[in-house]
Amino acid sequence: MLFPDVTLSAINYAFVLGITCLTVFCNFTKSSSEFSGYLSKVLRNYTEQACDGDFLSVRCPPRTTITVQSAFYGRRNPSHHQHCPSYQRHTLAGTNPLEDDKNCNMSTAHQKMLDECQDSRSCQVLVNSRLFGTDPCPSISKYLIVWYKCRPNEYKSKVACEEERMKLSCKRGMQMAIYSAMFGRTQQGTLECPVHHRRAHTLDCQSGVALQVLTARCQGRQSCIIRASTREFGDPCYSGTRKYLSVIYTCGE
Repeated sequence: MLFPDVTLSAINYAFVLGITCLTVFCNFTKSSSEFSGYLSKVLRNYTEQACDGDFLSVRCPPRTTITVQSAFYGRRNPSHHQHCPSYQRHTLAGTNPLEDDKNCNMSTAHQKMLDECQDSRSCQVLVNSRLFGTDPCPSISKYLIVWYKCRPNEYKSKVACEEERMKLSCKRGMQMAIYSAMFGRTQQGTLECPVHHRRAHTLDCQSGVALQVLTARCQGRQSCIIRASTREFGDPCYSGTRKYLSVIYTCGE
């Protein structure tokens, strides 16, 4: 007579355990899915563009801010810009395009977009030449293109000098996402890794595979260790240049 009760209890226990495990798994899957979606938004490169007279809007997801990578205002030759067609002018001989086959580039575009949007969650500008200063080509129709990324509000940064080991880590139960990585040297340099000689080259020299290597080695892990060496990243600099590895990353559940 005890066997049916034991069997029923076992079944009930297994059922409850199954529901509990399913709930935990679903919550874990949901959390992982949300973080993966967050990572995809944080790590991707964004591009926004608008024609003269239109508004250009730049926006980042919650918990991130705008980092302007580059900006272009003007017109390239040949343009072939589908969304911003050339102006037309009327003459006695008929309708002819303006001088839109010429190159026109306002060098102040990047700095102006930094002033308007950098470190903000969102921004909006009305595209016209007055926004960027003196117009060197007023007869040419122009457009604005902005390239940007969305930087996490909470992030960690690490620097390791050449041949040193760098350890990246997150709290238990969290995983890392590599936001940026640089191996080489910039003109600004870093206080942690000063040059050995005053006459050392100060030109920018950066590995083109640093982000790729860090992403492959550390993305999605709780911790990782990597050496700041030319064996890992190649040597992008002049002989004798003291290089360093600089990494920015964030952690999420």
